[in-house]
This record gives sequence, structure tokens and C-alpha cells, in this order.
Amino acid sequence: MGVRCKFWLLKKKRFCAIPPLPNTEFCGNHSTRSDDRWIQCSIDPSHSVLESNLENHLRRCPLLKHNNSLSLQPFYQKGINGGDEEDEDVSSESKRMAVQCITVPELIKLIEKIKSVHASICKDIQDSYNIPEVCRNWINRANDWKIPFQEKHVIQQASILGNLEKLGAIKSCSSVGEQLHSPAVVEFGAGRGYLTQMLADCYGVSKVFLIERKSYKLKADRSLRQKESLMLERLRIDIEDLNLNAIGSLQGVPYLAIGKHLCGPATDMTLRCCVGENGSTSYLRGLSIATCCHHLCQWKHYINKSFFLSQGMSKDEFHAVTWFTSWAVDSADHEESDTKIRENEKVLEGDDDDDDLLRNMCARDRAVLGFMCKDIIDAGRLMWIREHGLEKSELVKYVPSNISPENRLLIASC
Repeated sequence: MGVRCKFWLLKKKRFCAIPPLPNTEFCGNHSTRSDDRWIQCSIDPSHSVLESNLENHLRRCPLLKHNNSLSLQPFYQKGINGGDEEDEDVSSESKRMAVQCITVPELIKLIEKIKSVHASICKDIQDSYNIPEVCRNWINRANDWKIPFQEKHVIQQASILGNLEKLGAIKSCSSVGEQLHSPAVVEFGAGRGYLTQMLADCYGVSKVFLIERKSYKLKADRSLRQKESLMLERLRIDIEDLNLNAIGSLQGVPYLAIGKHLCGPATDMTLRCCVGENGSTSYLRGLSIATCCHHLCQWKHYINKSFFLSQGMSKDEFHAVTWFTSWAVDSADHEESDTKIRENEKVLEGDDDDDDLLRNMCARDRAVLGFMCKDIIDAGRLMWIREHGLEKSELVKYVPSNISPENRLLIASC
């Protein structure tokens, strides 16, 4: 191995792999100059450049080239799944400050409203931890082959697929070469594509579309491309800008839409992409989306504003609800929080004065409130799905909370 640059890459936890310049320990990207400084690239803040090189860099930034190329694609339509253009995104800091400005009586009234809504519409969320035999066998073979994976993630992937099978959207291969009755799958927020890899291995699929706005090491892609009967396309695009109907090789093809941990508004954009006016519902055969990061949700993007308004909750109260959801995953004891919700939310009852109730709210009480808010946001999404023709749909807890506190799954079958 040759000499490498001595610059330590904090995120990658290793030294830079580029050879150093002559008479220095650093490469050209990381050499220091007394009259220069590193600044963020204004096109892609994920990397930095020397200020003296900024002008040249902006003309050839890789992200700029990608965006220019993407804008020419027929499936790129800026903001098609974004929601109301008139609304603006609200930062987490703005949400926090808004909650702090709510008076004590108003906050108590909002908490009571949250409890009431949760009790009336979220009581049917069932535990549905479902690992099908075909996925269990896959996990055992992966262990035998010494394929590296994190067990908790593989379990989540298996249960996502198990719930789709339970709902009748997919069926396992009973013989070699048998194909899934839906010949295509679109994975949103695909990352490295491991969820689709398990689906392809266990159930069979002929076409795969991996949607992800970031660039990843394509570990699962290599395995998928080895399947002779499978066509794979990876589209590096934000879900907000994806016109699914304009993907030529997907037109007229029945498909499944799946996603594991679609953060915040990405769930709403995916639903709008597949089910709403922009989507191709007539060809959608099944949907399975594990939601997460509800604190990032935005009124601008949320799919079912009319649901919140019908419950007497305003736009500002919606953002307060999203801010409360961060309390759910802060709790160390997620199982106890789930139990307290099932026990009619008694943990939030008390005889203290309003001031004392807020001041003395412990981590467990905050977690219970946070989980209620997450359920309400997802229940609104479920209602929207049903209103748009997917009546065979459910919101379930697909893994125990000790595997992941982000354990709600939206599933539907056509």
C-alpha cells in the first residue's frame, strides 16, 4: 500500500486515501495554506473546498453535473410530490420556540385534545411482528455464508415483507424460478437496497427501481445485478421531484411500493407519488412503508391536512404535535411507554395544578405523549390511503419496541 494523505476523515473514521503532494504529508484537497481557508461548497454543503478554488469548483461540482443531468430526465418534475407551494418548511428550532410560547392553559388543552384524538382513532393499532418462514431461512443461510448484517435491521426487513404477505400483496416462491405475481418493486429511500434484496431473494421479482437522493456504496445492487432475470434501475432523485408515471420501463407494469424508515415528510411524498393524483394507483399492487422521524414532518408536505383540521387542530398545533414526537424516542423504556398507552393513557392523569403537571412531567410521561402524537400523524396517513381507494390497508406495530421504537408500518394491498 502506497503512502496516503494524513488528513483524518472524521465521518469515515479513516485517513484520506489520496497520495500526498511532493514534500508534504497531505494531498491537494487537504493541503493547508497560510493565506487560504476551507469553506463549504454552496452547491453541496456535504463537502468543503479551499476558498481560492471555490469559483473553479462551482463550475465542476459533481452535484451540479448530476442536477443538470437529472433535469433532462422525463421522470424529473420539480416539486410534484411536495404538497402546498404556498406553505413554507418550519425549522425544529421554530417549532420549539412556538411550543414554549404556548400558555400553560393552552398547552394543557392541547394535551387533552391529543389524548382524546388518540383514544378515538388509534385504538386499533395491532402488534404484527411477522417473520415468514422463507425470510427466516434466508437469515439462516446468510449466517452460514457469513454475510455481514445487523440482526435488528434484517428482522425489520423480514417483518415488513411478512406483513405484505399476510395482507396478500406478495407470496413466497414455492418452486425455483417462480416469480412474484407483481413483477416490479419500487423501493423509496432505498439506501443500499437491502430490503429489496431480501424481497428478490425470498419472493422473486423481475424489475427493481431503487429511489434514493444520496449516493451510496451499491452493495445490494451487485447481488441484484447477478440475477439474470432481474432488471435493476437506481434513480438518484429526491422523492419530492419524482414523477413515477414518467419512468418508461415502469409504465403499464404492476408494482409494489416499499420503504424502510422513510423519514418525516418522505412518507407523505411517497404516498403522493404512488397513490395521489400524481401516482399510478391503477398499477399499484401493494404498499409497505415503515414511518419514522415524525419530528421532521411539515404542514406543507403532510398528506392529510383535512384530518387534523377536522379534529380541531390548527397548522401551529400540528407543528407542536410533530415537536412532541421527539419525546417518544428519548425514553429509555419504550416497552413501558407502549404499555401505558394501551392502559388508556393513565400515565398523563394527575391531580396536580397545571404548572406542577408540566414541571413534573417525567421522561416516561413525555414518551407516552410522543408516541400518541406519532400514532395520530400515521393514522391520518392511513385514512388518506383508504380515501384514495386502498381500503384493504392497516397501520400496525411490525416489530417490538426493543428492536426499534420507530415500529409503525403502513401496509396496503390492492
